[in-house]
This record gives sequence, structure tokens and C-alpha cells, in this order.
Amino acid sequence: MEPLLDTLNALNDVIWHEYVLFFLLAVGLLFTIWSGVSQFHALTHGTPVILGKYDDKGDPGAINHFQALSAALSATVGLGNIAGVALAIALGGPGAVFWMWMVGLVGMALKTTEVTLSMLYRNTDDPENPHGGPMWVVKQGFSAMGPKLAPVGSFIGGIFCITLLISTVTGGNMFQAWNVGIVTEKDFGVPQILSGIVMALIVGVVIIGGIKRIGAVAGRLVPFMCGIYLLAALYVIAVNITEVPAMLALIVRTAFSPLEAQGAFVGGTFGYALVWGMKRALFSSEAGQGSSPIAHSAAKTDEPVREGVVAGLEPFIDTIVVCTLTALVLLLTGAWNREPNAVFDEAPRIVQGDQLDHWRVETGPLPESSRDGWQNGTDMVFLVVQADENRLTGGTSRRVMGNVTFDPDQNRYLVSWSDIVSLAEPRIEPLPEGGFGVFRDYPGAALTSHAFNRVQPGLGKWLVTIASWLFAISTMISWSYYGEQGMIYLLGSRSVLPYKLVYCLLIVAACVPGFITTDVALDTISSFGTGVMLWANIPIMLIFGRQAMNAYHDYFRRLKAGEMDPPHAAPSITDVVEGRDVE
Repeated sequence: MEPLLDTLNALNDVIWHEYVLFFLLAVGLLFTIWSGVSQFHALTHGTPVILGKYDDKGDPGAINHFQALSAALSATVGLGNIAGVALAIALGGPGAVFWMWMVGLVGMALKTTEVTLSMLYRNTDDPENPHGGPMWVVKQGFSAMGPKLAPVGSFIGGIFCITLLISTVTGGNMFQAWNVGIVTEKDFGVPQILSGIVMALIVGVVIIGGIKRIGAVAGRLVPFMCGIYLLAALYVIAVNITEVPAMLALIVRTAFSPLEAQGAFVGGTFGYALVWGMKRALFSSEAGQGSSPIAHSAAKTDEPVREGVVAGLEPFIDTIVVCTLTALVLLLTGAWNREPNAVFDEAPRIVQGDQLDHWRVETGPLPESSRDGWQNGTDMVFLVVQADENRLTGGTSRRVMGNVTFDPDQNRYLVSWSDIVSLAEPRIEPLPEGGFGVFRDYPGAALTSHAFNRVQPGLGKWLVTIASWLFAISTMISWSYYGEQGMIYLLGSRSVLPYKLVYCLLIVAACVPGFITTDVALDTISSFGTGVMLWANIPIMLIFGRQAMNAYHDYFRRLKAGEMDPPHAAPSITDVVEGRDVE
């Protein structure tokens, strides 16, 4: 696993370079200005569209606007909102949240543009089972430019599908399954592999039914799972309401100035706050990835821009609302820079290894004062040490991970520490009040669970576990459809059943103990999947963006002229959610 992670880290350094992120922000700003601030239309016009006022059973497509948005949201509102936000703050600090907001805002314009393009070029040969996405945009777009360019379009479409499958396997599948397995095992002692098997069975039952079943399940599941999570987050915020202004100020202030290490937080520079905030927001909202257009292309409509406007609501719901509430829970409770779980009076000894740049902390017992609450063989802890530059934060502080085990002969808990790779001799960072802290590690969603528990013991245990299961299953269901469409483009419909079987098996594989051990390793895998899709999709958006913008402005010209008044009153919410208004 280590050689693979080293290779992916090297690739991620290029894919996620700061200049790439600035370029992506610039593209989002370009389409924001070009569209005349499409974010406004997403909030004002998109709302009546999803309420069913424009639904027409005679339009081509398989599901209504609300179900299409729900299917796309079920892929975006997932563990990226629980685990991804926690990871961004743990490594980038509170300032990472500000850059998440920026991505959320420009992401609304990116989503509107990429979905409008996919609706313009979607394949509706079978009106009940349309195919769409950037691969169809580039294939048909280049074909329209001339027969000589048709093979080029088909080839680029194939490249996009390969990146789509990479992201499907990593962020859409393994990231979700692993987090659920970890949270369930930590809070309830259920083996990870058992959680993986149950998730695979549930996902398999749903995805066999195709996009109509996916849309029906998502239409019911998304509002429910978002509702219970948001209510719990609002409870935590209400308990700490007087601290909210200070936390918002901290987010803005530390977005531009580095924050020193404190408690469990190892410090972060401006550049890394930007990188982590943008990476996790892009992973969570999928803005610019080209994945959501695949779900939206199944919507029943004969107006491409209408579904593009609906898609603009996604980053607002996902990043501006859900991610912000998670961030406030983490910051208000102090979970991000929490106090140590145990304190050494004297620092554990660090000795040099066989190589000049390898160091190790000698295995030793945990302090006697912290005997209770440890889990033999499953608890991970860390020390904060000063060494050379930390490639994850840009600072000199870093975590040294350790595995807690129980020694029955000596009746005490021991910690086996991992090696430190550093040219400079590492030293363990002392606490301001004295001693050397040992911090329990809460990877991914487990940190958010811990944050809720700090306000109401047991709340995080149940809430985050339930939310993780709902969010992960909904995300895996939608991403399975994205990957399925990529397989159809590459190999045809005969590849769908084998693909679905492999997809479900990968859910189990991600939960095999020892396969993925830390949230840093998980971020490496999921970041690669997100990054390669961005590199494939953004050029497609820029090449064909003029067509999307021309269609966009024409649509709102006709809307303003009264040429597209709703054909009927809004149907009942029940009919919209269940899709009966288009049956």
C-alpha cells in the first residue's frame, strides 16, 4: 500500500498545486460573470422548478427535477460533509472553511454551466433512459465541428470516463465505506468487514433497479437524512450561540494568516488552508468534476437550462449550508484543537533509525493516570513533534501515530509508535501547561462524532453513525450510476452487470482491516480521484462554455418575456417526492 500512496502523493502534488486551484476559482468567476451571476437565478428560479411547477410528463427523461436534484445531492451530501470537513479543519485549520465557502459560491456557476452543457448534448434515443455527461458533450460537440474531429471527441470522452471510474472507485465508494466501517467499529464495536458486507447488500439491491429506483430512493432519503443531521447541528450551535460570531471571525481571519499549533491541531499556513478547504469543498460538492451532470441528464425536461439552474442549488445546499454547520460544530466544541487524553511527565525517547532521516519513538506504556477507556489494538493515538516541513500543512509540526495495545503480563497499555521521516532531529512538542500530550486520533467522521459528544454525551455516537450510514449509502448509490454510465460509454450495456458486482465487492474491500489505516491515506486516494476528473472536465467546459452561456441567456430572455410561464400549479409535495407528477 505504501508505494501506491507515495505515487499518488506525487501525482496529487501536481494535480492540486495552488496555481491549479487559483485557475479553478478563476473559471468559476468567469462563468459567474458570463452568466450574469447565475447563483441568483439558482436560488430564485430553481426553487419553483424543483417544486414541480414546470414538470411535464410528456418531456423526455426518466425522473422529475426534484428527483434528479436528489439523486445528485445524494452523491454530494455525503461523508464529505461529515468526514471531509473534519479533515479540512484538522489539517488546514479554521481558515479552510472560508475557502470552502468560495468554492461553494463559484461552484454554483460551475454546476449550472456543466449541467446545461450535458443537457444540450444528452442522448435521448431512449427517452425513458437518457444518457448524458461530459463524455457525450465532447463526443457530440466535436462531431458537430466536422467529421474529422469526431474520433478526437470520442477519445477525449473515453479519457473522461476513465477518470470518472477512478473517482467512482475512490471517493464515491471506498471513502464512504471506510468511514462508515471506522465509525461503526469505534462507537459500537461492530467489525469493519461486517459493515462493508451490509452496505454492499443494501447498495446492490437499490442499484439493480436502475436510475428510476435510484431517483425514487434518493427523493425520499435525501430530505430525511439532511433534516436529522441539520437539526442536531443547529442544537449544538444553539447551545454555543454566543460564540458563533467569534468562530466566524476566526474562520475569516485564519483564511489569510497562519495559525500556530494548539492542542491536537498541528498548525497550518495560508497556502495549506486554501488547499485543504478547496480540496474538501470540491470533493464534497463535486463542482467542476462533471459527475452531477450524469444524474441531471435523466431529468424530464425539454429545456436544458432549466435543469442547469436546478443544479446550481447543489453547492449551496451542500457546501454553504451543510458543510458550514459541520464546521461550526467542530469549532464551537473545540474538537479540532482538543486537549490531550493523557500526559507524559517526561517525553518518550526518540532514537535514530538505520537511515539518517529515519527516527523512531521508543515503544512504552501510557501514563498510569489514563488507564481507562482505551481499546486494545484498535485505538490510535498521536504525539505532536517538531521536525522538518510537514507536506500536509506547510509547517514544522506533525503527528506521530501510535497503536495502543494491552500487555496482560504487566497489566498496562503500551503504545507502538510509527517512524518519523525527517532530516532534522525531531523533538516532542511540550504542552503550554507542562508535560507532553498524547491525543486520541479521530479520523474522518469520528472527529465530527466526537464533537457532538462533547456537547451531549452519546449524541455523536448515534447521530454520526446513523448519518454516516445514510449519507454513505446514498452517495454510493448515485456514484454507482455515474460509473455505470461511464462503462456504457466505454464498453456498452453488456458491461453493466459485471460492473455492479465489482462495485459492491469494492465496498467490502474498503472495509477489510489494514487496507486503509488513516484519514491521511484516505485523503490521498480520494483527492486523486477528484483531481483527475477536474483536469478532464474543466477543459471541456471551457471549449463548449459559449454554447451553454448562449442557451442560458436565451432561456432567461424568454422567461422574462413571459414565454415560459408554469403550465400548471405546483403539484403536492408528496407527488413531487415520489415522482407521481410525471408518471
